[in-house]
Amino acid sequence: MRVSPGRARPPPRPKSRAEPLSPSTKLLAGVELGGTKCVCILGTGPDDVRAIERLPTGEREDTLRQIEAVLDRWRAQHTLRAFGIASFGPIDLRPASSTYGYITSTPKPGWKDTDISQRLARRVGVPTGFDTDVNGAALAEGRWGGAKGLDDFAYVTIGTGIGVGSIVRGRSIFGMSHTELGHIRVARKSGDRFAGSCPYHGDCIEGLASGPAIEARTGIPASKLPADHAAWDFVAHGLAQLMHTMVLTTAPSRIFLGGGVMAQSHLFERIRQELKRSLNGYVQAPELEQGLAQFIVPPGLGTMAGPLGALALAADAELRVIKAPIASAATR
Repeated sequence: MRVSPGRARPPPRPKSRAEPLSPSTKLLAGVELGGTKCVCILGTGPDDVRAIERLPTGEREDTLRQIEAVLDRWRAQHTLRAFGIASFGPIDLRPASSTYGYITSTPKPGWKDTDISQRLARRVGVPTGFDTDVNGAALAEGRWGGAKGLDDFAYVTIGTGIGVGSIVRGRSIFGMSHTELGHIRVARKSGDRFAGSCPYHGDCIEGLASGPAIEARTGIPASKLPADHAAWDFVAHGLAQLMHTMVLTTAPSRIFLGGGVMAQSHLFERIRQELKRSLNGYVQAPELEQGLAQFIVPPGLGTMAGPLGALALAADAELRVIKAPIASAATR
């Protein structure tokens, strides 16, 4: 199904759990591990989601045991082809590191220095992909959603935290670590005196415009804050500053904005207008000139972009295993 870049695709409806599934069916499994909740997903893609189980992200050991119980139940019914983990971070993505697959310096209490990838990979015993939750969502948009056919784009989640998954030439960016654009400093809107809520940086963009920041700023959850509340002007300005930085660094062809805060649909046009003012005509590119309504858009996969990101990572892990013998033979 072709998806308009400015319109979110309706979330796929999982098949009924009562529907009998053949034990011989080979499926992908994934876990989107978020700061508030985690989503376990079984299937092959957006048109074939066999099961979804949502769990609160609570105490570390209890949460991981619940995830393992779901995976054990699915493994008893099916043969898994591959497994993907899309996790909140920061995480260690360096394969040679002794802490590869760990959540590292997270502000989430009790989760610092937690082995995620290696522990769950041992549990399922199949090729396992591991990346940030936003990189996973971005890869899912590229494989199945609103970024199909694009090599350069970005997915931004604005919810419990703010994260950016940047895809450049078809691959997520990685250097000494994964990017953490949610913690950049931005130019503050005149009159904004809110100190910020990030425990590390105070008024970085996550500290200014995430869900917890909005509630700390106003005393009202973002979901209940009236659209005409003055705080939205500060939030939209800050988020547009983030977009400004992205346009001038990784230069995405399209930016997808997801997460709970973006359920306030009035924010899209506010951000577009703030970005237009901020760029001030400096960047000349067809993607901007054709209209920001086609450039800053909701995810094509809707609220399923995150969970499907875990399946995309599983599919990529399976593909790497398939390609490895071919590459090895080619070097002989």
